[in-house]
Amino acid sequence: MSLASALPVPTSGGLAVLVAGAVLLYVVAAVPVGPVKRMSAAALVGGWSLHLLLVLVAMAHFGQAGGRWGFGPVLSMTVWLVIAVHTIESRLFPLPQVRVFLGGAGALAVLLAAWFPGEARPAQSALGPLHFALGVGSYGLFGAAVLHAVLLDRAERRLRGPRRHGAAVTAPGDAPAMPLLQLERLTFRFVEAGFLVLTATLALGVISTSAGAAGWQWDHKTVFSLLAWAVFAALLVGRRMRGWRGRQATRWLYAGALLLLFAYAGSRFVWEVFLTRS
Repeated sequence: MSLASALPVPTSGGLAVLVAGAVLLYVVAAVPVGPVKRMSAAALVGGWSLHLLLVLVAMAHFGQAGGRWGFGPVLSMTVWLVIAVHTIESRLFPLPQVRVFLGGAGALAVLLAAWFPGEARPAQSALGPLHFALGVGSYGLFGAAVLHAVLLDRAERRLRGPRRHGAAVTAPGDAPAMPLLQLERLTFRFVEAGFLVLTATLALGVISTSAGAAGWQWDHKTVFSLLAWAVFAALLVGRRMRGWRGRQATRWLYAGALLLLFAYAGSRFVWEVFLTRS
């Protein structure tokens, strides 16, 4: 029995309280002004904790009643994982400007998951829950990689920015809290980990469809996932063999992440919102 399936499913009123609490705390983290500025870090952790309860509720009774499948729950889980990475990293390298962005992203993700909860359905095979968990895990790892790549691009732009009397012009308090080379290494550690998890996800998908009656299907999810895998593979090979760095490398990362987003969350968004089918 999983932790999610062991949790009691709250009533609609209880879910509304959890959603409102998580959104309120995330907003406090995203708008650190006035007397609430000192509460920003604690508010982000509090919102993240309530967010975890919502994620577990969405995945409750996965193998029986079915987990929540849809772009809202997937984005919610992805953002939760990215905030988890930031929460761990902030113990060593505080990044208050990132906290503002993540607070807004967390509030939006919680609201989207509440408005578009997707559909509850049973797993199609015994490997279904693992396949889904690995897929969401790859989303989270690449999401963390993209966040670090944005920080890396900003740091490099500051270094190459306009100069006055031979010195780079930077805003007060805008210096990176993490050394540039360390930030770059960490970015590609997430890329490597995400690539391994994505590879495992695709391999498990092949095994699952081969064992079932439906067989392999060349649908949009498969095509975009394989394209994303190829882009990430090219990025890692280019970095290892040709020393790709800086914007050349991050552009490949952004392209692969966008393709991966289209593979499930993006296509489900079109399906659920514009085609009004869930």
